Amino acid sequence: MPMAVLARNWWVFVMRGLLALLFGLIAILAPGATMLSLVLLFAAYAFADGIFAIASAVRAARAHERWGLLVLEGVVNMLAALAALAWPGLTVLVFVTLLGVWALISGGLLLAASFKVEHDHGRWWMLLGALASIVYGGLLLLAPVLGALVLAWWLGAYALVFGIAMLVLGFHLRARFRGVALA
Repeated sequence: MPMAVLARNWWVFVMRGLLALLFGLIAILAPGATMLSLVLLFAAYAFADGIFAIASAVRAARAHERWGLLVLEGVVNMLAALAALAWPGLTVLVFVTLLGVWALISGGLLLAASFKVEHDHGRWWMLLGALASIVYGGLLLLAPVLGALVLAWWLGAYALVFGIAMLVLGFHLRARFRGVALA
C-alpha cells in the first residue's frame, strides 16, 4: 500500500498539530506582546514545523515514495524562520508581508501535496490545513496595516484551525495504520 508510510508516521502530523495549537493559544491569549516577541515566536514555530514536514517527507522517501512537496514546504518554513530571526527589527508591515507570503506558499505547497494523498488517508483534513494557510496569507496581504493585536488574533485563529486539521489528520492516519498493521 503506497500510503502505508504516511499512516505509520501519523505522529508527525499530531506533533505539527500540537505545536500549532500551542502557538495559536499563546497568540490569542497574549496579544499585548511586542512584535519582537511575536517575530521570535513565529520563527520558532515555523522552524519546528519545517523540521516536522521534512521528517515526514524523509520517512516517505526511505520507502521510495515521492514527497518532495513536503520537503519544499519544510524548507520554505525554515527559511521564513531564519529571515524573521535575521531582521528582528522589521516594521510590522514588513513582518505582516513576510508572514502572508509564507502562509500562501506553505499553504499552496500543502494544497498540492493533499492531492497526492488518498481520500481514506485524510486528504480533506490536509486540504483544510492548506486552505486555512492560503486564506490567512491572503487576509494578511490585503490588510497589512492592521495593528499587532489583530495580527496576533489572526495568527492565533489560523494556527488553531491548522492545528486541529493536522491533529485530526494524524489521528485519522493512526486509525488507518492500526487497520493496516492488523491486516
